[in-house]
Amino acid sequence: MTALGATAGATGLRVTRRTVAGVLALAAVVIFALFHGQWTLPHNDDYDLFRTLNGVRDWVDQNRTLLEPIRLAIAGLVSLLDNLLASLGWPGVIALAAAIGVAFGSIRLGLIAGFGFATLGALGLWDPSMATLSMVLAAVLLALIIGIPLGIFAGRSARVQAGMSPILDFMQIMPAMAYLTPITLLFLIGVAPASVATLIFAIPAAIRITALGIREVSATTVEAARSLGATDNQVLRKVLIPLSRKAIGLAVNQTIMLALSMVVITSLIGAPGLGRNLQRELSKVNVGGAFDAGIAIVILAIMLDRLTAAVAEWLDPRERAARKRPGGRLVTVALPIAIVVIGLAAPAFLDATTFPDTLLFSFRDPVNAIVGWFTGAFQPITLGFKDLATTLVLNPLEGVLTQAPVWLVGASLMAVAWFASGRRAAVIVGVCAALIVVLGLWEHSMQTMATVVVGTLLTLAIGLVIGIFSARNDRFRAFLRPFLDMAQTLPAFVYLIPALALFNPTRFTAIVAAVIYALPPVIRLVDVGIRSVPAAVVEASTASGATAAQLLWKVQLPMSRQALLLAANQGIVMVLSMVVIGALVGAGALGYDVITGFAQGKDFGKGLAAGLAIVLLGILLDRITQGAGGVRRDGTGTAG
Repeated sequence: MTALGATAGATGLRVTRRTVAGVLALAAVVIFALFHGQWTLPHNDDYDLFRTLNGVRDWVDQNRTLLEPIRLAIAGLVSLLDNLLASLGWPGVIALAAAIGVAFGSIRLGLIAGFGFATLGALGLWDPSMATLSMVLAAVLLALIIGIPLGIFAGRSARVQAGMSPILDFMQIMPAMAYLTPITLLFLIGVAPASVATLIFAIPAAIRITALGIREVSATTVEAARSLGATDNQVLRKVLIPLSRKAIGLAVNQTIMLALSMVVITSLIGAPGLGRNLQRELSKVNVGGAFDAGIAIVILAIMLDRLTAAVAEWLDPRERAARKRPGGRLVTVALPIAIVVIGLAAPAFLDATTFPDTLLFSFRDPVNAIVGWFTGAFQPITLGFKDLATTLVLNPLEGVLTQAPVWLVGASLMAVAWFASGRRAAVIVGVCAALIVVLGLWEHSMQTMATVVVGTLLTLAIGLVIGIFSARNDRFRAFLRPFLDMAQTLPAFVYLIPALALFNPTRFTAIVAAVIYALPPVIRLVDVGIRSVPAAVVEASTASGATAAQLLWKVQLPMSRQALLLAANQGIVMVLSMVVIGALVGAGALGYDVITGFAQGKDFGKGLAAGLAIVLLGILLDRITQGAGGVRRDGTGTAG
C-alpha cells in the first residue's frame, strides 16, 4: 500500500492512505447519524436568484438588437440549405447521396446510401429528415469555418493549444442540455438558436482533430520543406494541410456526427425535424411512433457517417494512390455524374416534392404490438427490478445526499477528489459544490447525482464483464464490434425508446437509457486496457502457474488500471448527459428544471440556473475521476 508519509510521533508508525480513508469514512458516517436532516437546503421555487435571472432575461430581450443580425444570418443559411434540398426533390437528394458513395467509396456504398435515404421517405419522414439535415449542414459548415483554422493554429503553436485545451475540455464536459438555456437567452427559440447550440457542441471535435492532424505531420518533412526555402505560409499550404487532409476529413466526419446528435435535442427549443417527431411521440408514450422517428435518425446518422468516412479516406493522397478500383474513371467520375443527372431529371416524370404513398410503411403498429405483448408478459419482472433497485439503492442514496448536512456532503466529495485525483481536483470540487449551493439547486443537484452514481455503477458493472469477455475472446469481440460502432453513432434521444418500452416513465427509466448510452465506450476502454497488458507479462504469469482467474485479477486488471479509471470517467460524464435528457421520461430534478425553463416564462431563471448547475455537477464528477491514478506517492497529488 502507498504510504502518506505521515509519522505518528516517536513511534514511527506510518499511516497508510487506506487507513486515513477508512477513518474519514467512519467519521462521515458518525456525523451523518448525528446531524442528518440538519443544515440541509430543500428546494425553493421562489429562490431570489431565479427572479434575478428572469430580470437578466428581460434585459437581454430589451437589448437583443445587437444579436439580431447573427440570428437572422444563421436562420438565412439554414433556410438556403433547406430550399436547396427542396429544389433537388427526393429523387435528387437520393441520387446525390448515391453518387457521393460511388465517387468516394464504392458502388456498394452508393447503393447503401441511396437505399438509406430512400428509407427516410418510405417511413413518411422525408420532410422532417431534410429539415434535420439542413440544420446539421448549416451548423457543420459554420463549425468547420471556425474550427479548422483554430485547429491549424493549435496544431502549430503549443501556446495556442495550451490556452484552448481547458476551454475545449469545458465544452466537452458540458451535457448537451446545458447548452440550451443560455442559447435561448441570447437567441430566443427556433432554427437559429438550435444551429448555434449545435455549432458550439460540435466544434471541439473540429478543432482537436485538425490540430492532431497538423501535429502528426513528420517534423522531418517540415524541415525538408524549410531547407528548400519554403516560407511558413508555403509550408502550411503545400505540406501541412495536404498531409493532414485525412485528419481534417475525420474532423468533418466527427463534427457531423456530433451535430446530428445535438440537433435532435434542440427540438426542445423549437427546432424542426426528426427530434420534434421523436419528442412528440415520447411525450405521448407512443413507443411505435417514437421508433419510426428514432430509426430515421439512426439511418441518417449511419449514412452521413459512412459517406463522410469515405470522403476522409479519399482525401489522403496515400490512401487514394493505394486503392485500385475496377472500372477506373468510368466508376469514379462517369457513373456518379450519370446518377446525379438521372436524379435531377426525375421531376420531369414524377412528383419530386412528395414521396410516393405506395412506398410508405411504418413500424408504429408492429412495434406497439410487440411492446404491448412484452410489457404484458414481462412487466412484473421489469417493474419489479425497477422497484427493487429504486427502493434498495436509489432512494437510500438520494436520501443520504439530500438529508446530510450540506457541509458534510461537500467535505466528503472534496475528500474523495483528494484521494482519487489530488489536491487541485479537491479544490475545484469544493468550488463547484459551493457554486451549486449559491444557485439554490442543491437538493435537485443531489437527486441528479444519485441517479448518475447508480447509472454509473450499473454501467461499470455490465461494461466490465462484457469488456473482459471481449478482451479474452476474439470471436466475441468481432461479433460485438458492429453493434458498438452503431451504438456510438446514435443520437442520445434514441436510447430513451427501449428504456421507455421496458420501464414506463420513471427515474429508473432515465438510468436504463443512460446505461445503454454509456456502455459502448466503457466496454471498449476495458477491452483495450486488458489487451494492452504486455504479452511477456501474461506469458510469465501463465508459466508461473497462474490460473485464468488469477491472471485476470492479479495481473491484467491491476495493469490496466488507467484504462479502467478512464472508463469510469467517461461513464460518469456520459451517464450525466443522458440522465439530464431523461427528464423527458420522468427523471425529474435538474433536467426537469431545464425543460420547464423553456416551456414556462416564469421558470426561465430556474432553468438557466439548472443549466449552470448541470455544468458544475459535470465538472465536479469529472474532476473526481479524471486524474485518478495520478496521485503522487507522498499523497499530496498532482492530478486535477
